[in-house]
Order: sequence, then C-alpha cells, then structure tokens
Amino acid sequence: MKHFISGILLMLSSATLVAQTNSGARDYTTAVLWQQRSGEYRALAFQAYNFARLSLAIKMQYVPQDKKNCVVVDVDETVLDNSPYQGYELKRDMSYNQADWVKWTSKGVADTVPGALGFLKYAATQQVETFYITNRGDEEYEGTLSNLKNLGFPYADRDHLILKSSTSDKEPRRQKVSEKYNILLLCGDNLSDFSNVFYREGKNTMEQVNKAQQQFGTHYIVLPNPMYGDWEKQFYPEGKLSEQEKSVLRAKGLKSY
Repeated sequence: MKHFISGILLMLSSATLVAQTNSGARDYTTAVLWQQRSGEYRALAFQAYNFARLSLAIKMQYVPQDKKNCVVVDVDETVLDNSPYQGYELKRDMSYNQADWVKWTSKGVADTVPGALGFLKYAATQQVETFYITNRGDEEYEGTLSNLKNLGFPYADRDHLILKSSTSDKEPRRQKVSEKYNILLLCGDNLSDFSNVFYREGKNTMEQVNKAQQQFGTHYIVLPNPMYGDWEKQFYPEGKLSEQEKSVLRAKGLKSY
C-alpha cells in the first residue's frame, strides 16, 4: 500500500510539474498533431483542392477574355505547412515568437499542403497564373521565395509573391491584382484571405459566412487549419494577455449543456 500511495503522489507531482513547465505555451498539442499525423487532415486538404480543380474548369468556360486569368492563394497553411514550427515552439514551452517564426521561414524548408502543388500546376497548364498573397514580412521574402521555388510551385517569382505592406488587410493587394487579371478562385485558411468583409472589425463572421455560403467550394476554397486563426480574436479584449488568460477566455467561449 505504501508503494502504491508513493506512486500516486509521484504521478501527481509529475503532472503538476508538466502543468508548470507548459505554462508559457499554448494548449494546442492535439491540434498540431492532428495536422501532422491524421489522415483526415490530408483528406480535407485534398478535398479542398479537388473542389478547386473542378471549379476552375467550370469557370474557364465562362470567363471573359478581357484580362489574363489567375488564382490567388495565401501561403501559410494554404500552400506551405508550418506545423513543424508550431511543434518547435511547443517543445520549447513557448507560444508564438516572431524571432523564432522568422528563423523558421528563413530556412525555406516547409513542406507542401497536400494537393496544393498539383492544383497550381494544373492551373498553370490552363494558362492561369498564381499570385501568392501573404502577410509574411519583407525579412521573410528570400526564404519564402526559395521555399516555393524548391518545391516546384509555378509562378514563384518576384512578380507573383506579394508580401504584407502597411496593413494585414489583403484587399488592397487583391484589388491591385484584379486590375490586370480575372481572379477566378481564392484559396486560404483564414476568412480574410477571401474578402474584406471578413476582415473589418465588428463583423460577425458567422453571419457573413452564411450570406456567402454559395461562394465556398466554388469561388472561395478553404483549407483546414486547427492551429491558429483570426477567429480567436472574438474571445480576447484589447491588450496583451498571457497564454493562461487566453486559455481561460477560450474555455468561457465553449458551448455546453
């Protein structure tokens, strides 16, 4: 009995130690593992790009001939998989750190999101160009471009890779592209990758998604990303919060019975 009780106490103290050492990291191990290890993640990514291929083929039949054609894609968790960075931060008991992020993107070693490369190569055979509109910063340009080139992505060049400028709102950059191109499809993991209506503060994204439901799978192609996204901002007030405070606020946002 004494050995049993000692074992229980040891387990409890170990659990407490783990909780303490993980105090600085976000509680999303399962989400990162799901993206890295589950067949379901790969299936959803393939499904998204299969829909993209079908939709592009249809749109090509009716597109006006006044401009060249293109698709616009986000980069992170849309064509490049950054889950190893998330795993790195978790193992270091860290949440997002900008210096670590730039170190990761500068390596240019992210793998492809399943289905992305095949779809964009198909689009290129249809004379449809690709614009990569990302909120990565200028210091990440060379690593990003190298990553895309090394993986064989079409139109991976300085004319088609468009980084963050003065705002994270991608609408001005999309409008600039649309001056010379018909944007046939937009692919992303975040609603703001598709339209400014999802970006502006104060918008009820659930309501806006309901209004745009016919666009999803036909004009907007959504990729799964369980690890992070703008959708979380609804839970947090203005100001800097610790990961513990954010965790409490997320728990309060849960539906239950």
